[in-house]
Amino acid sequence: MFCGYYASTGDAEHSAELAGYRGDRKLKGDRLLCDEAILDEIDRQLQLRRRTLPRLAAVGYQRLAFGGISDALRLLFTNEPTPELLDGMDMFMISEIKRNRDGMLEIKFFDRLKALDKLGSGADEGADMRGLLNAIGRQAEAAGGENEDG
Repeated sequence: MFCGYYASTGDAEHSAELAGYRGDRKLKGDRLLCDEAILDEIDRQLQLRRRTLPRLAAVGYQRLAFGGISDALRLLFTNEPTPELLDGMDMFMISEIKRNRDGMLEIKFFDRLKALDKLGSGADEGADMRGLLNAIGRQAEAAGGENEDG
């Protein structure tokens, strides 16, 4: 579990916490990063993420382009939403929620047309998607290197 969290976050201490380690999580995370088998598994998970990211992005863009907004509208018209109500809502389409000065709830949605454009241009895993994937990979490698050294 630590390896999966570390591949996502690049933070050894936080990954140890999420994986359920007790005590000094920073020390535990740093020790885990000294284990060759752990490093190999992190590398394997990063490689897997690089291969699957374009498909995951496409699924996300499909949700943005074609998803419903009924839960967001229900939230807009609910005076005091409970944590249970919020927990059951699909808010994937929402980019921002805030209360204005009058106490009214403002909800901003992601742009459906931009999502459709990304779906159209990224359907064949074009240059934009590869560029995004490469940037994420470079960032993950940099984060891994920083934590190993210090």
